[in-house]
Parts: sequence; structure tokens; C-alpha cells
Amino acid sequence: MSLLPFRDKADIPLSVRSLKFLMLDPQEMETYVNLHKQQPLRRQTVITCISTLKKNMAEEDAVSCLVIGAESKDIYVLDPEAFTVLSKMSLPSVPTLIDVTGQFDVEFRITVACRNGNIYILRRDSPKPKYCIELTSHPVGLVRIGKNVVVGCAQETLLSYTQKGKKLWTVYLPAPVMTMGLMDHHTRGFQAVLVGLSNCQVQLYRDKNLLNIVKTPDVVTSICFGRFGREDGSLIMTTKGGGLIVKILKRTAVFDDRDTAPGPPLAQSIRLNVPKKTKLYVDQTMRERENAVAMHRAFQMDLSRLRLASARAYVKALESSLTPMSASLSEPLKMNAVVQGLGPSFKLTLNVQNTAACRPVMNLAVSFLYDEALYSMRPSFFKIPLLVPGLNYPIDAFVECLVDKGISDIIKVFVLQQGKSAPLLTAHINMPVSEGLPLN
Repeated sequence: MSLLPFRDKADIPLSVRSLKFLMLDPQEMETYVNLHKQQPLRRQTVITCISTLKKNMAEEDAVSCLVIGAESKDIYVLDPEAFTVLSKMSLPSVPTLIDVTGQFDVEFRITVACRNGNIYILRRDSPKPKYCIELTSHPVGLVRIGKNVVVGCAQETLLSYTQKGKKLWTVYLPAPVMTMGLMDHHTRGFQAVLVGLSNCQVQLYRDKNLLNIVKTPDVVTSICFGRFGREDGSLIMTTKGGGLIVKILKRTAVFDDRDTAPGPPLAQSIRLNVPKKTKLYVDQTMRERENAVAMHRAFQMDLSRLRLASARAYVKALESSLTPMSASLSEPLKMNAVVQGLGPSFKLTLNVQNTAACRPVMNLAVSFLYDEALYSMRPSFFKIPLLVPGLNYPIDAFVECLVDKGISDIIKVFVLQQGKSAPLLTAHINMPVSEGLPLN
């Protein structure tokens, strides 16, 4: 039986020696006590994360205090000279990632990511966390920029929060996060987040905009940006295979805020200038609330009338065979017409197709109805040969325009079946205006 849950729930956690004593058999307890009774009890813990905190000045070479996160769910601030504990703060869970800002003697904030998937923010003279940020997945990277916290989560996401826990934005990454680091270029006043991914890429984000992608030969496991030798902008990376990569920032490099990641344009995130509600808008809203039932009935009535008009037009088209496909199941046909030429001579091409699966269509004829004072056709009536299913049959007819008044008319095409009075298909062809003079 494990006794670790009792240790976690106790007000004062037990030492390792006490835990081992509780695990012994009753016959061995007396011997164990006699062996260790002269030695004082000590609770030993393990460091899980570490950082530094300026003592009383913000300069780079100022004295700093060690900030240590321990397995005992505590945060210790150590004196830089005597290494005594200046401050101790407790957490609900074991800390794994830590970020510190401020000065110990003035004001400071400690941002800690813990194993329970939450982020806690500690302040000066506060033994317990001031704010708590609950995440949807466990954090794997933590960077603080100004007053905002950027967290890389195990679900391939990058989240940003304020120091009070308000969520600002979310960025979805193409691969899991391996490590994160802060890019702080003091000479340019530029700050961004470096994110090392498992697909051998290091992405640079400023806010939620992707500024640059650095491809590496191996997976990057740790990142550090700062001064290296005489160069202020140096990026040091270690890889999974044990390699070391050093990249120096060009002094002519320009960082644009333009987002290089695919997605919606930046204009989409700009808030629209929506005008205020006018008196007319409020009056119309009140009218709609008071007459909602009558307005709904009127809408349903108009919708029913529209459906009835559409059904009547469809039935009329079927009765007059004006549809491009025949409604007959025994002779399923499809036809379209193409007019070619500028005038006065036109070429009219009819494309007739049998859409049946395996049955041919026979005994068909085509007839044209037109104004004989405007046009003349050759031929105006002819028979169609047997139509094999699936093939397109082009049928050509020639039209002559007889007038030069710049007018045009409709030529009606009928596809007839022998023995039936009603046509199978009917097409109305709008002839173009003739651009030439009629032939004498």
C-alpha cells in the first residue's frame, strides 16, 4: 500500500524516514526507531525548476536572488550572499516551469506552471498564489512578455493570457512544442517568442503573428537568445542528437508585423465601426416584437404563394415541353441549340442526345416555327435518324435574315414523335441581330 496520498493530504508533510517507518512490519518498527532516534528529522526535497530575481536594481549586472521550485510544492527565494531563505511560498501542485520578473525589494511576480495543468502567479508578501490560469492541456513551455504570459501546451497550441488570467488569443501549431524561449533584443526594443517544434522548425511569434521560421537539421530541445561574444543578437540551440547550433542575427534584419502563416487576412480581425442604435431602429424592433405573429403569418403566406407560382410554372413548362430534357420515360431526350454567325446568314446547330440506358429512339422529326417575313430556313422540317443511347447527334440548319432593320425574333424548335400530337421537346431560340445586309 502506498502512503504518498497521505503525505500529500497532510498539513505537515512527512519526511522520508517517517514514511519508511510506517511501511515497516510491527516487529521491525522498534529496531528501526532505536537505529535512527539520535538523528534529527529532516524533510529533503528535489529542485524541479530554477530562475533568478533581481535583488534591488534592474541593471543587467545587478545582484540577483535564486528562485527555486521544489518537489515539496514550495517556491524558495534565496539570499545571494548567505544563501538563506528570504521568502517561501506554497503551491497547490509541484512546479515544473517558472518565470520571474521584477525586484525582490520593490515588487515582483513569479509565474509558475505546475503538474496539475494550471499556471499560478505569485506576488510579493503573498504566501499563496494570487491568480490561477486553468489550461485545457498540460503546459510544456512558458514565456512572459511584458504583462502577458505565453504558454505552449501539449495539444499543439500557443496561448496568451494577461497577468490576471484573461485569455487573449490562441495559435494552432503544425507540430508539438519541444521548447520555448524569449527573444529580447534590447538595442531595437524588440521582443518575441521563440517556439521549437518537433518537425525541426523554430518559429518566431510576435503576439499571434508568425514572423519567421528557422529550419534546423535536428529537433531543437533548448533555446537561448542573448549576447554571445561581441554579438548582441545570438541564438543558441541544442538538438536532440547532442548538437549545438549558433545563429547570429543580421544587423540589417527587419521584422515586419505581417503574419506569414496561412489563414484569414488581418483586416478580418479589425473591429467594425458599428453605428449606434437609432430611434428608427428601436421603433422597428418594438414593432416586430408586438406584431411578431402577424408578420410570421404574412411571411408564410408569401412563401406558400411563391411555391404555388413555381409549381404552376413547372407544370406549364412540362405541358409545353419547354424543358431541355423530355418528361417522357419511353423517349428520354436532351437537346441544346447553338447559333453561329454574324448575319445575314446564321448556322443553327441542334445537339440531340438519347439519355436512355440501353434503348434506342426512332421515328423522330424536327420542325421549326418562325416569322417567314424575317427569316428563311433550309430545311425547315426533317427527320432524325435512329438515336443510339449516350451519343450526341449534331443537326445543322441554315437561317437567312431577310430584312436590314436591325430587328430579331424567336425561332421555335419542336422535336416530334410519330403518332403523337404533342411535341417531346420544345426550344425557343433568341436569334441575334443581323449585322450584314440581306442577300438579293
